[in-house]
Amino acid sequence: MSAENDWSPRSQAARALGWIDPETRAVTPPIHPASTFLRDPDNQYSSGYSYARDSNPTYDQAEALLCELEGGAGAMLFASGMAAAGAVFLNLRPGDHVLAPRVMYWGLRKWLLEFAVPWGLDVDFVDMGDPASVAAALRSGQSRLVWLETPANPLWGISDIAAIAALAHDAGALLAVDSTVATPVLTQPLALGADLVMHSATKYLNGHSDMVGGALVTARRDGFWQGLAAIRHDGGGILGAFEAWLLLRGMRTLFPRVETACRNALAVAEHFHGHTEVAEVLYPGLPSAPDHELAARQMRGGFGGMLSLRLRGGEEQAVAVAARVTLWARATSLGGVESLIEHRASIEGPDTPVPGDLLRLSCGIEAADDLIADLESALRTG
Repeated sequence: MSAENDWSPRSQAARALGWIDPETRAVTPPIHPASTFLRDPDNQYSSGYSYARDSNPTYDQAEALLCELEGGAGAMLFASGMAAAGAVFLNLRPGDHVLAPRVMYWGLRKWLLEFAVPWGLDVDFVDMGDPASVAAALRSGQSRLVWLETPANPLWGISDIAAIAALAHDAGALLAVDSTVATPVLTQPLALGADLVMHSATKYLNGHSDMVGGALVTARRDGFWQGLAAIRHDGGGILGAFEAWLLLRGMRTLFPRVETACRNALAVAEHFHGHTEVAEVLYPGLPSAPDHELAARQMRGGFGGMLSLRLRGGEEQAVAVAARVTLWARATSLGGVESLIEHRASIEGPDTPVPGDLLRLSCGIEAADDLIADLESALRTG
């Protein structure tokens, strides 16, 4: 399924590509919970569906919308963001050389170190904010994959997708981009030269903190893509029909949610930039941010809903402030309608590269003034 109209991406999302149930004329797409589908008398499947581990109409709709928003040639849903990301690395062979960011989602970094490396991948962690470092680490003819995350969790540095895509391709490697934080509202990595885009669909795509899922979008339906489809099918890492329906429901409001989160994040960042209790605000939307010019070129319509504050009082103050907020919810995750706060180093453990004085903030859709007032109160108390 693909768009058969010339609507803007915002309208495509709001109307779920304009699909209407042909039987009921319902404006909300139905859920198809069936795990298996009827064969024809001649033992064929004229419907195109045989078993839910292969495909399901509920998956198709969400995949088609995401594919359209990313400008891709195909999309696949997975049981989680980790399942989607893991499939990309499992589609490689032991001995293949991979580059990954030094600053990235800690769960995937942990998986690479504890599973992918022992399994046989040769993984180097490099500064993806510096294309020269990427170029120096690439091995022509040996490097098979460059994994990029931008903005990079939780310091929110920006990497130059187009520049790194050119370097990766010159070395014979693919470029995969974790665009969970940017979303297709702000960045389309495939248009900048990436080969694959990964989303933790749990986050902004769904946007309501009520499902777990992941997704991959490809620039080409090539052999690597077919390998990913086989990993999903044979490994069984599929998304449930109800979760796929929730994901589609969430994507219909993706644009207004992301736009509101961006406005809130910018307001919070501007308010606390230079604050007496705040040592540093990490947000690419601030003109003082080292990656601001690159972010302005690569992102459109905003700089994301995520930021981090480093507090002058160190780890003790950071933990205390997180304990005192009332509107911000102390919870792991991001991209929902509710604003979340987290002392990130406590989550990641003793080997984390995250400073102990850092609070990670995911801005939701509440009033920016309320979010700022809640943080101010938490900073003043005690």
